Amino acid sequence: MKKQQILIIEDNDDIRESTAEILELAGYEVYEANNGRSGVELAGKHLPDLILCDIMMPELDGYGVLYLLNKNPETSATPFIFLTAKAERTDMRKGMEMGADDYLIKPFDDVELLNAIESRLDKKAKQESFYSQSIARLNSLVAGSPGVRQLDQLIQERKVRHIKKKQIIYYEGDTVSGIYLVISGRVKTIKLSADGRELLTGMYVADEYFGIPSLLLNEPYTETAEAVEDSSVCQLPREVLEELLNKYPDVGRQFIHILSNNLIEKEEQLLQLAYHSVRKRMAEVLIRLCKQEKQQDKFLLKISRDNLAAMAGMATETVSRILSDFKDEGIIERKGSQIGILDLIRLQQMKN
Repeated sequence: MKKQQILIIEDNDDIRESTAEILELAGYEVYEANNGRSGVELAGKHLPDLILCDIMMPELDGYGVLYLLNKNPETSATPFIFLTAKAERTDMRKGMEMGADDYLIKPFDDVELLNAIESRLDKKAKQESFYSQSIARLNSLVAGSPGVRQLDQLIQERKVRHIKKKQIIYYEGDTVSGIYLVISGRVKTIKLSADGRELLTGMYVADEYFGIPSLLLNEPYTETAEAVEDSSVCQLPREVLEELLNKYPDVGRQFIHILSNNLIEKEEQLLQLAYHSVRKRMAEVLIRLCKQEKQQDKFLLKISRDNLAAMAGMATETVSRILSDFKDEGIIERKGSQIGILDLIRLQQMKN
């Protein structure tokens, strides 16, 4: 059986050699580079299963290495772990936004190193099923379009990012880098009012896109995107998408169709905030969440009171009171942090 290959890019000889020794003892085949430029060359030559890379290096730093690897279709999906000094921890947001999968803070022990590598390799092995879901979604969007092959290839070449609960994917005001497709889990988009209150503007589940308006307008993101639970997303980069949209108008029309549906939903949300009672607004939020679920006859919603409050535009205390009323009336049931919908019809028929 062929050994899994790991590339270590690290300019500190002691760290690089000791890390290589640990990995070789664990049964991996190891390649070593003492600077970023040679690391990129080795990655293109050997196509390793995973890359460990220091940030601060001569000739080409870790960010430059990751940027060049992402541009190469043969290495763009390779799991990538940054090796960082403790003082550089605040810079990790930049690395994660560029597509890094994880980071290890030096000095790390043998167990931390091997656990991080095994976790990333295991997730890589599961990506085939993620890709099949994504491709099915894109095929449904562009059925009959000559651009379908290019879109299929694009999604296959992109890395699936695994996002931890409450991790920020991008902030309001960040330069648009592309759009995102949710592979699994749940992602919310939010805006903050002047007094710091959070308004939830969108909730996205598997096979749904977010970030489309900023891409089409070529303007910074107008909302902050955050993972509601552990999730997997795939970024489709702006440059490649713009080329496809210009070449295949049918694909652009489908994205505009998605955007139009999102705008209609937000208009309905604004009307509800303006004219509906708090009971009616909470009922509408629960109905909206039910529509995103795959089950047809039973709905079990996993969402926090804070997120419900942000969606409905009310205080968390008000959410708690209304949910208690709905429970007493036999409309819902509470199962820990989950909400079970017992009577969807009564929610739909809720008086204003």
